[in-house]
Amino acid sequence: MAQKYKTDHRFDRSNVPSLRSWESKNLTPGIKVENDVVLDCGWGRLIFGHTFRNQQNLVNVLLQERPGKRDIAIYLRDPHVVLSLAPQDLFMDPSHTYRLWLDNYYPGKALPRRFVIRRISFRKDCREINKIYSTWGMVNSQEDFLWANRNSRRIIVLVAEDVPRGEIIGTVTGVDHKAVFNDPENGSSLWCLAVDPQAPHPGVGEGLVRHLAENFMARGRSYMDLSVMHDNKQAIALYEKIGFQRVPVFCIKHKNPINEPLFTSFTEEHRLNPYASIITREARRRGISVEVLDWETGHFSLTFGGRTIVCWESLSELTTAIALCRCDDKSLTRRILENAGLNTPEQIKAGEAEKNHEFLKKHGSVVVKPARGEQGAGISVDVRTIEDLDKACRAASRVCQSVIIENYIQGQDLRIIVIDFKVVAAAVRRPARIVGTGRHTIKQLIQKQSRRRAAATGGESKIPLDSETRRCVAEQGYDLDDILASEFRLEVRKTANLHTGGTIHDVTADLHPELARAAQEAARAINIPVAGLDFLVKDVKKPEYVIIEANERPGLANHEPQPTAQRYIDLLFPQTVS
Repeated sequence: MAQKYKTDHRFDRSNVPSLRSWESKNLTPGIKVENDVVLDCGWGRLIFGHTFRNQQNLVNVLLQERPGKRDIAIYLRDPHVVLSLAPQDLFMDPSHTYRLWLDNYYPGKALPRRFVIRRISFRKDCREINKIYSTWGMVNSQEDFLWANRNSRRIIVLVAEDVPRGEIIGTVTGVDHKAVFNDPENGSSLWCLAVDPQAPHPGVGEGLVRHLAENFMARGRSYMDLSVMHDNKQAIALYEKIGFQRVPVFCIKHKNPINEPLFTSFTEEHRLNPYASIITREARRRGISVEVLDWETGHFSLTFGGRTIVCWESLSELTTAIALCRCDDKSLTRRILENAGLNTPEQIKAGEAEKNHEFLKKHGSVVVKPARGEQGAGISVDVRTIEDLDKACRAASRVCQSVIIENYIQGQDLRIIVIDFKVVAAAVRRPARIVGTGRHTIKQLIQKQSRRRAAATGGESKIPLDSETRRCVAEQGYDLDDILASEFRLEVRKTANLHTGGTIHDVTADLHPELARAAQEAARAINIPVAGLDFLVKDVKKPEYVIIEANERPGLANHEPQPTAQRYIDLLFPQTVS
């Protein structure tokens, strides 16, 4: 009989508990259930609609949403009636609800040793959770709230920790309905699943979902629900793989600026890449008019109070043609910075082979790059042999006829964002790495990593399967078709550029004052109002550095949660500063 019961509710949705039947359960003798249940989750409130007997009371609660929060009303008996009571203020969330029946759940394989899943244990865990939320545009929770609820029976916040690095790479929140309001249906739910888009490990999201499910299963809960956007195919595929089934449960939310994309019609502005859209979103938030001038390149204009400025991502009309020229030519950039008394690497213009080879012999290792170019195209790093040097020069010349060779300096790749000659953000960029599984080839791991990076960056970040990747892999004694041992980390690129699969890690709070001063002086020497200065440093907390490049169009979206877009709009329209 037990097996028959499992089979029935697994394939017959008619066995999903009825929201209307919940009221009768609420009247069952001996079961005392709370009414009008609202749970603060930090990022907003969960409003359990089936506990409200008066729909107007539910609407009143939704309309009391606090600024900057995202409340969710779920398990509504009559969502159409709720909407009719405040049609100008509420909307039906375009998400599906999925349910995992825990008595029919089959645990997955044991987690790999490369990451562990645990409760919040340290204050810094709370900060790291919010960093991941910010990466995905999710509403943050107050650190004090997360810390105060770290041992809560009602709200369970889990984190995934990268064991070797000690970094938080994912988080999920669970709500125990039985603990919250003595739910007669014995349910639970999953919220806020988020994985660091730069996490090198596969399976982090699945591990978090399974860990939470097994936690609720151990408590004797009957099911675990979740809400997922109807077009999030990647997440839906994961949930269905685990065993979740679609159920007819709907959510209603309050119309606010956070939710605006969910209740407004699709506009072509959604076609802008992440580097442009972070700016246009901030502009629209301040009442600045946005007009896209060219969809192919993403040029747009911003207008406020009779002032119009044309932008291409973070490059605006405020950057002069002279400043642009100074950044575009890497040889010229170096000379300007050197004349300003700033530290730069030794450099020559590639020419006759003999001259190039002598420079390599002198330094032992060099960097070869086109004098003009962006997004890491044509750059070869840590070139040590004459054969590789000649190949690198040919590769760079395909991007730009003029090629530069400079001495390779080991250190952390640091990008500092300077806006209006002030440091706004700093981040260490790391080259693309993969982690072995003992089952997949290096090529397969690179492809998997590329898909995750592309999904997280709107297609902006991928690891190329080109000659430079093959060279980096071969230099470490591997071939792309080799199976990489489980847990083994392999660096597959030397450059840390985001567009070639690199990752970026915020270090603004740790930046040494001398590095900040050098970045500001570099921006003044070039006379550019918005710049991304590329440094090589031994340690971001120490003063030693060399500046290797200046970028006139830095990607501001790469530095969230730092307020790069806000400071950019402050520069363009100072009258809108609140």
